[in-house]
Amino acid sequence: MKAPEQYDPSKHNKSDPKVASAQTTKSPALPEGTPSITDTQKKTAHADKKPFLWQFLHPKYWAIWLLMAMILPMIYLPLRWQFWLGRKLGIGIYKVAGSRRRDTMINLSLAFPEKPEAERELMAKQVFVNQGIGVFETLCAWFRPNVFTRTVSISGLQHLVNAQNEGRAVILLGAHYTMLDLGGLLCTQFFATDCMYRPQNNPLLDWFIYNGRTNIFGKQISSRDMRSLVDSINSGHVIWYSPDQDYGLKQGVMAPFFGVPAATITMPRRLAKLGSKKHPPAVIALHTYRQTPDNLPRGKRPHYHLTITPALDNYPSRDEVADATRVNEVLEGLIRIDPTQWMWFHRRFKHGPKGRSNIYK
Repeated sequence: MKAPEQYDPSKHNKSDPKVASAQTTKSPALPEGTPSITDTQKKTAHADKKPFLWQFLHPKYWAIWLLMAMILPMIYLPLRWQFWLGRKLGIGIYKVAGSRRRDTMINLSLAFPEKPEAERELMAKQVFVNQGIGVFETLCAWFRPNVFTRTVSISGLQHLVNAQNEGRAVILLGAHYTMLDLGGLLCTQFFATDCMYRPQNNPLLDWFIYNGRTNIFGKQISSRDMRSLVDSINSGHVIWYSPDQDYGLKQGVMAPFFGVPAATITMPRRLAKLGSKKHPPAVIALHTYRQTPDNLPRGKRPHYHLTITPALDNYPSRDEVADATRVNEVLEGLIRIDPTQWMWFHRRFKHGPKGRSNIYK
């Protein structure tokens, strides 16, 4: 059975009102004098960019420079053309990245065993298409943010506002959605946020990504910099943290994710214990979602929706497995709105209860 050309979540989640409403949402035309993204962006600080190092000109980095030289000029094309290029890029990667494609299919077969293989193949292809588009969305978020003016709506903002009005910091549980940094940019239309990140192993990529994100986030806190993290929590900031990848069991526990035992980091419950005892941090989840199709109609702009969940109550508990399970359940429910906008090509289930698994071999 041959898979259709594009996965459409509305055909498989017709009972989901969030998905149903997404099909009719259109961004209005911009009235003259509308404030831009940069006019209304909120930040807690303006971080300095990392300096350029002459070692970045070493021949071992030339491939990265060449890739940048090829892709960066394309972000000045209309968004409709960028989406078309992103689709082609995603399909091309799907065809040539055999190991990533295989990992994606394995993950989807574990998470959606009830779906026929042809549908999972279709979903896998759409994951790569969404990620191809996500490359352009992220680069525009860094360097052309105003193309996204008036393209976002939000629900659940009151949960975050109420927590901050109580003098509480907010641990904002994100996930590795394919738009990634665009989600951060859109959030800053409503509230300032810092983010936690893991430094890249490649120094040039780390320089490039870090400096791009300075245009979005107030502070970027390395996962190794606990002092800056505690300072942000004590200052009552919103800190974006994504706990949806497999970091092993040294700082994690096994908890179900899409019904599959998965190594789940326990950092959120540790963060929830930091800061004020009287006003402890609130743990809230965030979902970022492109509602418009990837084949953007002529004359239309994309539309994105942010969903903020209520704060987890009685969290953390005394049971770290129960806490990890609760976090996974919340993230899973959000990812199911459109599973193809989450990065299934990561090896989410690479560790089992007894250590590293051979499931991807």
